[in-house]
Amino acid sequence: MKAAVSLPPSPDPSTLQHALAQIKAGHFTQVLPVLEPYAAGRNDQAKILYAFCLAGTGRHAQAATLLCEVATRNPTSLHPVQDLSEVMAALDRRVEATATCRAALERTPHDARIHETLGSLLVQQGQLDDAVEILGQASALRPNSTLARNLLAMALTERGNMDDALAHLHETARDHPRHAGTLSNIGTILTGMGQLEDALDHFRRAITLRPEDAQIRLNHSVALLKAGLYAHGWQEHEWRFNLPGHTTLPPARLMPTLGANTDIRGRRVLITQEEGLGDTLMYLRYIKPLSDRGAITHLWVPQTLADLCRRVVGVHTVQVGGAVPDYDWHCPFISLPRVFAATPDAWGTPPPYLRADSLKIRELARFLPDNGRLNVGLVWGGDPRPTMIAPNVVDRRRSLNLRELAPLSHVAGINLISLQKGHYAQQMMDPPEDMVLYDPTDELHTMDDTAALIMSLDVVVSVDTSVVHLAGALGKPVLMMDRYDNCWRWLQGRTDTPWYPTLHIIRQSTPRRWTDVIERVAHTLGVMAEKRSPKAGGPSQP
Repeated sequence: MKAAVSLPPSPDPSTLQHALAQIKAGHFTQVLPVLEPYAAGRNDQAKILYAFCLAGTGRHAQAATLLCEVATRNPTSLHPVQDLSEVMAALDRRVEATATCRAALERTPHDARIHETLGSLLVQQGQLDDAVEILGQASALRPNSTLARNLLAMALTERGNMDDALAHLHETARDHPRHAGTLSNIGTILTGMGQLEDALDHFRRAITLRPEDAQIRLNHSVALLKAGLYAHGWQEHEWRFNLPGHTTLPPARLMPTLGANTDIRGRRVLITQEEGLGDTLMYLRYIKPLSDRGAITHLWVPQTLADLCRRVVGVHTVQVGGAVPDYDWHCPFISLPRVFAATPDAWGTPPPYLRADSLKIRELARFLPDNGRLNVGLVWGGDPRPTMIAPNVVDRRRSLNLRELAPLSHVAGINLISLQKGHYAQQMMDPPEDMVLYDPTDELHTMDDTAALIMSLDVVVSVDTSVVHLAGALGKPVLMMDRYDNCWRWLQGRTDTPWYPTLHIIRQSTPRRWTDVIERVAHTLGVMAEKRSPKAGGPSQP
């Protein structure tokens, strides 16, 4: 008589929930021994979490073996490497997920699901040629997979091959005419290319098929806003609240759109930070119109913006951190244009609506060269936000390497002043040959400090970052180096913007290539330097 085989114990659900929370926090080493007793059992969730810990501690082959075992038993479900990729992306540890995916491909090379996940990870890391190849293999393995074909189009788009991406998606749409995601992705690429009428048509078709899809509606809003269809665009943009990462305050108390007779006198309006600093700086222009109508404005903002916000006309109080205060209505900054869309204040207060601290202006001016040349503030990179997939991908499009700005070193009559903070500032350790770059950024601790320094500059040259909004809102001249598939707020085919009268846009003519942009910036700065009167010492206009 054979002895009974004893199976490992089944894990308690609370144990798995706790393990998942610890894994999402990156505590792989601590969780590994907790899950190890269940690795040989029948609970797939325990196996998957254990495999995540193996991947997070560098044992990619063992992790891949377990994940492929689970995936093989569930051929119609998402492959668990997809969940692994999401966990690792949120921790900015995509390299481990990529290594595990490659190990999984060695075990099951014909599983298109792994190709799809690996291809997406490679796009996120900017390895676009490899991504196109891997996703092409996924499409060949699963020709009817709309996911594989859309991912391939995304990789081609990121590489700058927009026409090829559209060709793939149009073919997919012919094969799957009711696939709303494909129609929406076509609309998104067309929006980036400035073909807005065609883009809006594809979004309308997608919305007909999936009217409650918040991501499609949000993508649609971007096309509307880029086309200058503001009233509809602002309203459609509110669909973002149906996606993760936006306000958690109650929808019922969101500030309504103002009409001709809306009385807001004495109403406490809580205005909240939502996404990037640039959005907040752009929409601070609506605080005075709120106050003029009798509202009591309470701004809830990050520390870096607090002092700057306190000097905005119409601000009652500014809060940093802490608990939710009392309010009648709440309104994220990004919703303020929608609130005022039907009023004479649809554009808010014109610049300059921000003011720098006069004492800081004097203190920081001494860190600038005083040699009669044009003082040019320089920003070449944004915030990469590596734990967020979409913002990280967009940042790679809008930012450039300091070395690409080498032609600015040879413009006569200018001083280059770094305003660059964060990740891209490290590139100053290896600047272009012959570039003299003044760096006062150790003195810049908040946006209020940066504002004060900008007031002593003649012009700011920047990629599309919050510094563009800061300088524009201060009324200072700005040359913005813009990507080909530009943000909606800069409209299409224009070198100016109604948002900031002192801003001049210099945009890529070819996707992902900055050479001609930098040449035009160098030429413009040269002209400004020539026109500058050494006796005047004042700012020049682009």
